[in-house]
Amino acid sequence: MDWIDTQGYRANVGIIVADGSGRVLIGGRIGRTGWQFPQGGVNDGESEEEALFRELKEEIGTGDVEIIRVV
Repeated sequence: MDWIDTQGYRANVGIIVADGSGRVLIGGRIGRTGWQFPQGGVNDGESEEEALFRELKEEIGTGDVEIIRVV
């Protein structure tokens, strides 16, 4: 469950996915006109790194720690 503070904010992760050629992944939502990097809230009791891998799995289908390098 998301943890929201008394001012209505929650911790969030934003993820820049790049390949070896310097290309980055940006995604669009169905029915929307904007573009964004994968992102999402940090759940209560979850570390930022755990949230990062969970969001990658949810949004782009991979959370494989063997192919992802956190910088």
